[in-house]
Amino acid sequence: MKAKAEIRLKFPSEKALKTVSDALLPEICKPVSGRSNVALENDGLCLILKVESEDTVALRSALNAFLRWINSMTNVVDVLEHCS
Repeated sequence: MKAKAEIRLKFPSEKALKTVSDALLPEICKPVSGRSNVALENDGLCLILKVESEDTVALRSALNAFLRWINSMTNVVDVLEHCS
């Protein structure tokens, strides 16, 4: 792998972090493309997204996909927390 990125995202609660982490597991276990490897780690209230790719195009594609999914899920978690 030639291109790497590591992103740390802080969550407001352990529940929100676990919800997002659990929702991303299917994408980690069965990647759509073999051009990138993605790993998730939890560190306190932080989600660490690690992406390694063959090239910068694959890296950008994987990062965009995961960051969009994370953004969508955090928006849903926020709405659900404010409704309950």
